[in-house]
Amino acid sequence: MASSATLSSRRTNVQDRPSATVSELEKPELPLKSIPGDYGLPFIGAIKDRLDYFYNQGRDEFFKSKIQKYQSTVLRTNMPPGPFISSNPKVVALLDGKSFPILFDVSKVEKKDLFTGTYMSSTNLTGGYRILSYLDPSEPKHTKLKQLLFFLLKSSRDRVLPEFKACYTELFKTVEYEVSEKGKCSFQTPSEQAAFNFLARAFFDSNPVDSELGTDGPSLANNWVLFQLGPIFTLGLPKYIEDLLLHTFPLPSFLVKKDYKKLYDFFYESASLVLDEAEKMGISRDEACHNLVFATCFNSFGGVKVFFPIMLKWIGLAGENLHLSLAKEIRSVIKSNSGKLSLSAMEQMPLMKSVVYESFRIDPPVQFQYGKAKKDLLIESHHAVYEVKEGEMLFGYQPFATKDPNIFERAEEFVPDRFMGVDGEKLLKYVLWSNGPETEHPTVADKQCAGKGFVTLVSRLFVVEFFRRYDTFEVEVGPAPVGVAVTITSLKAASF
Repeated sequence: MASSATLSSRRTNVQDRPSATVSELEKPELPLKSIPGDYGLPFIGAIKDRLDYFYNQGRDEFFKSKIQKYQSTVLRTNMPPGPFISSNPKVVALLDGKSFPILFDVSKVEKKDLFTGTYMSSTNLTGGYRILSYLDPSEPKHTKLKQLLFFLLKSSRDRVLPEFKACYTELFKTVEYEVSEKGKCSFQTPSEQAAFNFLARAFFDSNPVDSELGTDGPSLANNWVLFQLGPIFTLGLPKYIEDLLLHTFPLPSFLVKKDYKKLYDFFYESASLVLDEAEKMGISRDEACHNLVFATCFNSFGGVKVFFPIMLKWIGLAGENLHLSLAKEIRSVIKSNSGKLSLSAMEQMPLMKSVVYESFRIDPPVQFQYGKAKKDLLIESHHAVYEVKEGEMLFGYQPFATKDPNIFERAEEFVPDRFMGVDGEKLLKYVLWSNGPETEHPTVADKQCAGKGFVTLVSRLFVVEFFRRYDTFEVEVGPAPVGVAVTITSLKAASF
């Protein structure tokens, strides 16, 4: 196993210089250049970029080809969906780890209505409310709604470990049965069921299977999310049919109204403790409930359903040596803690923690970030400084930021122990999946994910519970609309 990746002093010095405003950076050390790239002809240019992005090139090649063409990681382009969903698809793309973090600085960029990018889904999909994810921290409701999510996380913390074990034990039993009977098991469906059940039971102490939702929660949530993210999804349909259906006009919200009402009713009945707290804070129960549906079904469920298969993919492909190392570390720590798993016990598992961080780095579950310049800015890449005008839309593609070879050695490789040791821990500030550095914590004054700690915890729990049960496993990996599709083809039960 390779040792943890380290930064050369040259790399560290370049990266640590913060992005700055014009007034703050009057004499840039790097050359000042105009931003290369263009938007093409009106309407036509946006359509061409959309077709290249989804079909002709694919997402990564779309950005790589522009970096190659313009010899710059800061450039102008159009971002989907474009006409007729987005009124203005023009962005300044930030495609490296040096320029990207300015998108976290809410003193320099505005985040109002930019959660999904250059378009905003209809509020008809969220009860007529602009949900927390669409609010800028400067808006009065942002603080109250984010405080409410902090309350939700605090009030549910004692249920997380036991409910996770219960729900994911059922998942593992299902996978084992499928593999034994059919020789393989698609991870998607049982994983989504386990994730939805766990979140409802942990957050609200309510089992959806025992409610009118039954086992329909994941499919209802997926349908609802599709109507919001369809403009930036691809489902594998014939190119021009799919482009017309998903990327040209918004899907009508009334088609998913009944599905959403079922979700809303479940949360309204289950979340009385949190809704009571919302009223004390001056938030109506109705608005609070719509935010809880979004936080649970979009943010949390969506994140887990994407990221757990990502972890399985990279850990599975890494091979048996890593699997046995994880199993030994995890089991020995639990044994030394009287056979019990706790938060403090997991802190004693450096390889497990590094593997989770490396999964977040190499394949972040949240790939896009947007911000609108509040004033004229100078933005640094590794090689130049660029001026951005007030009101211009900034877009960052996170996989290029977290796989920046100027920051990470062997940036395109999954290096399980990358974040171990003193040098490895220094790299955590470049892990950015939560809309902020891994070394920082969310507050009401920023847009960092309120559930950052929760997502990290459950990701660790998944790896721990998996390797308490299995020595090694094998997977097949395929494409999916979001994330990856993982099929487990073999499992070896714990033998020590």
